[in-house]
Amino acid sequence: MKYTSKDKAIILLSDGTIFYGKSVGIKGTTTGEICFNTGVTGYQEIFTDPSYFGQIMLATTAHIGNYGVHEDEVDSDGIKISGLVCKNFSYNFSRPAAYSSLYDYFEKKNLVAVSDVDTRALVSYIRDNGAMNAVVSTDGKTIEELKAILAAVPNMNGLELASAVSTKDAYFYGDENATYKVAALDFGIKTNILRCLAARDCYVKVFPYNATLEDLNSFNPDGYFLSNGPGDPQPLTGVIETAKDIIATNKPVFGICLGHQLIALSQGINTYKMFNGHRGINHPIMNAISGKGEITSQNHGFAVVREEVENHPNVEITHYHLNDNTVAGIRLKDKQVFSVQYHPESSPGPNDSKYLFDEFVANMKSTKEA
Repeated sequence: MKYTSKDKAIILLSDGTIFYGKSVGIKGTTTGEICFNTGVTGYQEIFTDPSYFGQIMLATTAHIGNYGVHEDEVDSDGIKISGLVCKNFSYNFSRPAAYSSLYDYFEKKNLVAVSDVDTRALVSYIRDNGAMNAVVSTDGKTIEELKAILAAVPNMNGLELASAVSTKDAYFYGDENATYKVAALDFGIKTNILRCLAARDCYVKVFPYNATLEDLNSFNPDGYFLSNGPGDPQPLTGVIETAKDIIATNKPVFGICLGHQLIALSQGINTYKMFNGHRGINHPIMNAISGKGEITSQNHGFAVVREEVENHPNVEITHYHLNDNTVAGIRLKDKQVFSVQYHPESSPGPNDSKYLFDEFVANMKSTKEA
């Protein structure tokens, strides 16, 4: 389709700063924490990543929508972002394999999207002032009306969101005759994580975020997986206790993103909200064990306190971010438990870190053979 008439759009930040753009054609008002992703490709995977629930996505790449959407490039059951802000929005797409335009994809979900924004200026402002709540409107609301709406939006710091995106009922993924059985706690699990496990001879049962160890053990798993997800990990006090119970089984455990933070919290290591967070597909990581660098896909606004890891007698840093030295991976010294802050399932992003899934499977193999 071709949409030509663009209404005025307003982006109001929580500190009162205003940016202007044009509606892509879907009228409405949306709120959330505005954050930016530096990835040039992979927008559909980003939009369907449950870890972005409650956030307005600001795209730094110049063009969004130019290659349409594809059914194999989703990481959940649908769009999870609250809204989109971009520079150029493409209504037409050039990829023969695409089944729909991005506009039609958004229109079905009534997702508010804004284009023709000075995204360089907005990204620069957020980098200087930090990620913050915002309201985006394309339906003609006044500034005063938008301020009232924005005042009611909860701060991401202290906000529990995993329950909003977790499965309500347990389900299976993969071949039931696979060699290894994995019990996965779903805090917003990405589909490509399940694909990566299934490709390594794993049969996965995905449980709701608040499942107990007894629930997980009903599957008789060879290992446990703690998934990625949105929001602040600290309010998940029940899950933190479950993570302690899981670790105490002495079976292999692997955590990604929010799962990584929950493993740290279970060991008495705190987390904190970052000024901006890491979101993109070109973040450099150093593997402290192998001495090799990795280019990684990242999406997180919280991190583990480095000093507390360094002072912990039973936890060590395995990976760290080369840009700001933040903790990117940990492991327990006396158990087969490890986690990373980034996304080794590489959706979207490079494949440098997929070996971590192999390590998890190797741990399960050695435990089964012991």
